[in-house]
Amino acid sequence: MKRQFFTLLLTLACPIAFAQDLLITGANLHTQSAAGIIENTDILIKDGHIERIAPRIPTNKMIRVIDAGGRPVTPALFAGVTVSGLSEVDAVSEAVDSSYRELYTELMHPEFDVRMVYNPHSSVIPITRIEGFGFTLLAARGGDKTLSGQGGLVRFDGGYSSFEGKPVIYIQTSGRSAGSVGGSRVAHWMLLNQVFDEAMTDEELTLITPQGATALKTATDEGIFLFNADRAADIMRVLAFAEERELSAVIHGGSEAWMVAESLAAANVAVILNPLKNLPENFESLGARLDNAAILHKANVRVIFSSGETHNARKVRQLAGNAAANGLPHSAALAAISSTPAAVFGGEPRSLIQGARADLVIWSGDPLEVTTQAEHVILSGVPDTMVSRQTLLRDRYLDEATDMPRAYTKP
Repeated sequence: MKRQFFTLLLTLACPIAFAQDLLITGANLHTQSAAGIIENTDILIKDGHIERIAPRIPTNKMIRVIDAGGRPVTPALFAGVTVSGLSEVDAVSEAVDSSYRELYTELMHPEFDVRMVYNPHSSVIPITRIEGFGFTLLAARGGDKTLSGQGGLVRFDGGYSSFEGKPVIYIQTSGRSAGSVGGSRVAHWMLLNQVFDEAMTDEELTLITPQGATALKTATDEGIFLFNADRAADIMRVLAFAEERELSAVIHGGSEAWMVAESLAAANVAVILNPLKNLPENFESLGARLDNAAILHKANVRVIFSSGETHNARKVRQLAGNAAANGLPHSAALAAISSTPAAVFGGEPRSLIQGARADLVIWSGDPLEVTTQAEHVILSGVPDTMVSRQTLLRDRYLDEATDMPRAYTKP
């Protein structure tokens, strides 16, 4: 019985292996495109892509039909910056591949690419996927190094090569991580300048390996640099550094980003933030406020939401809802967890238009409301089983009459 349970658990780690023709009827389609919301429409899906969007599309016996019944249909959502597929249990070191403490020297390792060991069958992924999430940005957390490593976008469709977009290099610049470089954030910038000088010239490599220099050059030409920064002053320093080095930069944190919104807009730098952060929890975020995202959006800065959590990544919808409640337009809040991250990191468009990959969700109501449930999750045209380790455990112990062995008995 135990073997059957774990076999089922492994099976549900990825959706059904093939796509069939699918017709969704009566959808209120949030296209995340210039078409806006199309009410009471049908969506025909073939070979994993959207073939047609129109009212009353004819069907036949070979097409599976799902009636949306006027409910919202959106793109599958962005789970934020996570270590999904890289960490099963954070407290168990052998189950964590997203970070390292020591790697044979004190060198920095931009070549530490977590995508190499991504596990699409992680039990964490179905828990997030059945809540309406279809992709994430894999985080590299190489200790407290100034250069933490690299990651990128990955789809939750169960594939081993479901990566997309550009390589993303993670850089620490905050005072909170300065302890690893002597206690001052100045040291971060000293090291960054030296590392870039070494990688881009013929100088002797003292801070990175030859592989690291190659990774840094590649990212400079083709990738994105994700700078962890909350203070307005630190954000401005990032903008100056990115301009000097001709880098594509994104701010991660951004508690005080609203203070320098115009500068961010002028530099076309997006911000990943947690819109629930409104308390001065440290000296990095004395200016945190609930309408941060709304102010940035008004200044034409692209915003993306992330909670920084992996095992509770599904809470990202709540973040978007709170941002909408504090001045961000509903459409922009939805974009912040769907189309915007895909565009910023060079992924496939998350607009639900003809020809697009059929990654979509049918919701019981407004997807930004915490009481709303994902009723159907469809990735690459394949309906998900809507089963996870948590639903299996719920069903196993909810029924008192089950013949499954009990974990414990009530006195």
